[in-house]
Amino acid sequence: MNLQVAAAILSSLLSAAALYAASPHCRWSAWRRRGARGNVVGLVLAVVSLVLWVAELGGGAGLCAMLGTWMLGLVALPYLAWRTAPSNGGMA
Repeated sequence: MNLQVAAAILSSLLSAAALYAASPHCRWSAWRRRGARGNVVGLVLAVVSLVLWVAELGGGAGLCAMLGTWMLGLVALPYLAWRTAPSNGGMA
């Protein structure tokens, strides 16, 4: 794996984390407090990831790779939060 692919994966996962922190459904209170600008940061990192993937793989494959890594992060973070955060009496 070269440095460009690693940067593309990292930026897409950080984008998913920023978007999750800005979500009202975020179960990690420390993330929720810091997530005020999460939507802007998340979208900027998503574009950076898309540009890196397209530069590495081309248009179609780069878009698929970006969406695949991004959606993996977007699905995995709420699951990890559900598994690790206190339940707050059943309320998220």
